[in-house]
Amino acid sequence: MNTCTADTYQSEEQGVSFPAVKSIPLSALKQNGLLQVLAAASNGCREADISPEVLQAQEEWEAVENLQPGFVEKSAGPIPLISFNEALQYFQTADLSDCRKKIQATVRRRGLSAITHFLFGPPRLHQQLQSERDLALAIAQCGLEDNEKVHMRILQTVYKKLTGSRFDCPRYGAHWEELGFQGMDPGTDLRGTGMLGLMQILYLVMDSQTLPLARDIFKLSQHETQNFPFCVMSVNITRIVIQVLREERLSRECNRRQQVIAVLNDLYIAVFLRLYNIWKTQKKTISDSGFVLKGEKCNGKRQR
Repeated sequence: MNTCTADTYQSEEQGVSFPAVKSIPLSALKQNGLLQVLAAASNGCREADISPEVLQAQEEWEAVENLQPGFVEKSAGPIPLISFNEALQYFQTADLSDCRKKIQATVRRRGLSAITHFLFGPPRLHQQLQSERDLALAIAQCGLEDNEKVHMRILQTVYKKLTGSRFDCPRYGAHWEELGFQGMDPGTDLRGTGMLGLMQILYLVMDSQTLPLARDIFKLSQHETQNFPFCVMSVNITRIVIQVLREERLSRECNRRQQVIAVLNDLYIAVFLRLYNIWKTQKKTISDSGFVLKGEKCNGKRQR
């Protein structure tokens, strides 16, 4: 027959005494490792009495705690998704003065090239649209900043919409390589496109009409033989879009629609869709990526 007291639970059959379970305050759990607190709750339990398995478990728990700084900063809940328009409004009001100093709105031409462009080239962008063009180019000069909440929301939104995950992911890690970045830090792949590279992926995944296309392209990028780095490919397409804008090849369409960023997004989608169709129907592989992108760049330059 087993008898219980306030201090111990004793099995007469086995002759073994167990410490009584006591409530442990949450503050103690925060200040001490979980296993240490449980050990401290055992009256008179000495370290020498702890089994090697428990010690190993304690070390593994402490190792998990040490990993926390690499994860997304803890908050009351998951980081909320952000729409393209909300992100754009952020950049419209943010201080981008340093980024604006770096932009070169148009390609500089000299001599015969300048004369030919003036006489036979595309029309100039209307003056009232030049500020929107400069905003797009300034965003392209803006790097990914860990301390900018909107930047992190854009990054998390791209991850969640492509993977279908409901959970936040670490800022750094191999999971970004699975999305098609070259390394564990997406920011290193944005050189030349800056946050505009991420903004165009955001547009692709947050528009209900283009999200199915985004997931189809992402699925193809994971193909056993036709795989390619999805995000790196996307960033390269944004580079083409920026170059075509600076060469004023989009001015006619921008003037007609009285928009710039919307035209950039439409060109980005069109190029990505064309690349997807070529890649899928012609059984392209990663070794063909340079030739395919070069062909799309030439197509982009023919835009009038």
